[in-house]
Order: sequence, then C-alpha cells, then structure tokens
Amino acid sequence: MDLVVQSPRIPVPGETILGGDFLMVPGGKGANQAVALAKLGAHSIFVARLGDDLFGHKSLENFQKEKVDTRYVTLTPGTPSGVALITVDADGNNAIVVAPGANAKLSPDDVYRAQSEICSAGAVVAQLEVPLATVQCAAELAHYAGVKFVLNPAPAQPLPGALLPMITVLTPNETEAEILTGIKVVDPESACAAADRLLDMGAKSAIVTMGAQGFVLAEAQRREYIDAEKVRAVDTTAAGDAFTASLALGIGQGRDLCSSAIFASRAAALCVMKMGAQPSMPTMAEVCAFVPTPGKNSRRIR
Repeated sequence: MDLVVQSPRIPVPGETILGGDFLMVPGGKGANQAVALAKLGAHSIFVARLGDDLFGHKSLENFQKEKVDTRYVTLTPGTPSGVALITVDADGNNAIVVAPGANAKLSPDDVYRAQSEICSAGAVVAQLEVPLATVQCAAELAHYAGVKFVLNPAPAQPLPGALLPMITVLTPNETEAEILTGIKVVDPESACAAADRLLDMGAKSAIVTMGAQGFVLAEAQRREYIDAEKVRAVDTTAAGDAFTASLALGIGQGRDLCSSAIFASRAAALCVMKMGAQPSMPTMAEVCAFVPTPGKNSRRIR
C-alpha cells in the first residue's frame, strides 16, 4: 500500500515542512506491474504475499477489481503488508521509502506453485522488492522453458552473475543503472555506456530509462536513444512500472524490442499525468489514442 503526501518540495535531511493532500492508494512495484498488464488487457497472473491485515485485504480487493489473477497471492498471518512512504513534489518528482513486510516472505516455493503458468507465459516480469533467491527461481523457470524474462532491478542491488544471462530485458532507471554498473547516467551517451556494461555483465538486452530525457535501448547489434513523450508530470511514482509492464506485454506478444519500448514509453507518459500508482496505469485504448510528441529527439547511437 502506498501512503502518499503531496508537498511543495522534497524535504532535506532533518527538515520538517508542511505538505498538502494525503492519499492512500494500492501500490508496490510487482502489484503495479500486475495491474498495469491487466488494464492493458493481458491475462495477468500475480505471484505475491500480502499481510493478513487491512492493507492486504484492501490490496486483494483491488486486484480482483482490476481483473488480476490472484490464485497465487497468499495472505501471510503475523506479518504486515508491504508499505511505501512517498513524498511527491510540485513537479511530480518523488522520494520513497519501502517497508517490505510480507514481500520479504515470498519464497522459491511460492514461485514453484505457479510453475506451469510461468512456463506457458508470454513473458515473466519481476522486480527486487522480494528476495533475490525468489527472483532467481522465477528466472530459471522462465529461462529453461524458453519464456522471456523481464527484470526491473528496483530497488537496485548487485545481481548474481548466474542471473544476468537469464534476463531477456533489464530495465533500470538512471539511478539503478549507476548502482549496477558504477557509471553515472546523466545523458544518452552515459546511459549507452551503462547499458553496454550491463550487456557485458551478461544481460541479453537493457533499456536504461531517464525520466523526461527518454531512454537508451541496447541489444546485441543495436544502440538507440529515444526521447520521452512531452507531458506535464503530476506524479512519477509508478512510471517505471508502467514502462516495464507495457514492454513485457509487447515482447510477450512477439513484437520487437524497439517497438515494444516505444509503446511502453507512451504508457509511462500517460501514467505520470495522474496521481497514485495503480490508479494511473493506462488502458490499451488510452495508449492507442495517445498522440506522440512531434519531432522528438531520437537517434541510432550505433
């Protein structure tokens, strides 16, 4: 669950400031991605743990309302649901602290329960708000079944060498890319260098997102920079989740990586125009109706 406060700016350490409106909305990276896929019309099967508490039951109700398949969502007695404390400033930027709660209890055994669904999926999506061993288990099942595996490495942490070759697409933002590679990402050229490093580390392809600056896509024989759609950002909290989920939908349906990423960029642009994580996820009709920014700065790097 996301506990969100709107604020004129992000406070500095030790500072207290008066904020604006408070919102309590369903969130969590994996949950956001599951809802995003469902709202785009995919059959979205979510493997997760929630606390057997108010937040857990509210989240489960919301998944069912959004038509997420919850047969592998487990309520965990004695453990609180995961919570994110989020401050959103006047420009839509955010600062987030996550208390994982029941997310930390998600185990490889939970993943194995969904093995048949994982092995028959168009794509499997994961992130790092659950234990790394659980993520690796999902990657292995997908890899050996020939299923595309998309990893949003957030919150960022070092990734085992054995995991990277099983990743079809890695989708860090600029901060996460720096943590993973040691390369500070400030522009398309440095994003390309970070993406190159991720491929050298073993990932099959990488997309480094840079918010309003767009993204750099890197695969074996291609490096391409694509500018972001120009919109007025209200809340950027779940933009990366909208991007990753929409990208996974595209490649899971057999589309190439670049066209899938352009589609994902439009979904992310629509997402940042609304407050709240899951309520801001666009539908397929909304993405298809989106009018792209004319004359965007996009180019093949090599």
